[in-house]
This record gives sequence, structure tokens and C-alpha cells, in this order.
Amino acid sequence: MAIQRILIVDDSPTERYYLSDILSRSGYTVSVAESGEEALLKIKAEKPELILMDVVMPGANGFQVTRSIARDPELKDVPIIICSSKSQETDRIWALRQGARDYLVKPVDPAELLGKIAALN
Repeated sequence: MAIQRILIVDDSPTERYYLSDILSRSGYTVSVAESGEEALLKIKAEKPELILMDVVMPGANGFQVTRSIARDPELKDVPIIICSSKSQETDRIWALRQGARDYLVKPVDPAELLGKIAALN
């Protein structure tokens, strides 16, 4: 099934706007959450088909939220792409171990992002 509904989880208004703009221009339906806690509520309510997750956020960080999504039987099939300024290989490996499908380093390149989403379809 083609991905249409995408949830962006990021505490930065600038980053949320930037990613929302790229995705909505490409025809995706976008919703946003400012924290991991808000994301968990929105995921259950809106059933997105993809989640773009920041790592460094107040409250639960992106790794913790990714892990709780991956362990939830109802949510575990929703792919997560981590979008983080953390650029170490260990961060990428850790993200994948938590259940993320892919990892992008900010600033996210629009073509790379859209390519990763297309690869999930």
C-alpha cells in the first residue's frame, strides 16, 4: 500500500515546517507532533503510514518513542525514519536497533527523503 499519511515528530517549529513543506508539495498528507508523548497519542488516533522522528526532544527522546512504537503490536508495522542532527554511525546503528527503518542526518536533503519514502512503498 502506498504511503500517503505521514507524521512528523520534531520539537523544532522550523524543522516541522521544512519537512511538512517538502512532503505536502509531493502530495503527502502531513500531521505534526511536537513531542514523543504527543506523537504516541496522534499515532493511535490518526494511524499514519510513516513517521519521521527527531531524536533530541524534551521528555521522551526519539529513540525511546521509536522503541515503544516498535514494541506495540498495533503500531509495530508503521515504518519510522529517524531525522536527526546526530551524525555518528553509532546513532544510526542504535536507531535501527530501536526499530527505525532508516536514518537521515539533518539538514535533510529533500531528494534523499523522498527517495527513502519511495523505497518503503
